[in-house]
Amino acid sequence: MPGIPALPWIVPNTPPQHTEVHVFASRFETRTLWGALRFLVRTPAVWRQVGRAPGAHGASLKAQPLRKTFWTLSAWESADALKAFTRSGVHRPASRALAAQMRDAAFASWQTSSDQLPVSWEEAERRLA
Repeated sequence: MPGIPALPWIVPNTPPQHTEVHVFASRFETRTLWGALRFLVRTPAVWRQVGRAPGAHGASLKAQPLRKTFWTLSAWESADALKAFTRSGVHRPASRALAAQMRDAAFASWQTSSDQLPVSWEEAERRLA
C-alpha cells in the first residue's frame, strides 16, 4: 500500500499475559482530498490521546491520503475502555467534525489473547473486507 508509512504499534499500557483483549479496526474513506487533509491534521492530537488512554493496550495507524483512505488498529482492555476513549478528549470532537467528510467507513472488532499482540495489518484488513 503506497502512502505514509504506518505509525508503529505503540503500547500505552502493557496488558497482562494470557488475558483477553478487545481489538478494534477501522477504515475511513474521505469524499475529497480536502477531507483527507483535515483527517491528517487531526491525527497527531488523537494519537497523543491514544498514547495515554486508560485501557489502551496497543495502536497503529496507516494512511493513504492521496487515495483518501485511513486505517486504525487498536487493542483495548475491554469494549468499555474503547468506548470511553471515543467519547472523551480530542477524539470526540474530531470524529464529529470529520463525519461530513466521510464517503465510507468500515469497522471490525473481535477478541484475542494479549499474547497475540500486536495484531497484523493483514488480519485487520481481512476482517474489514
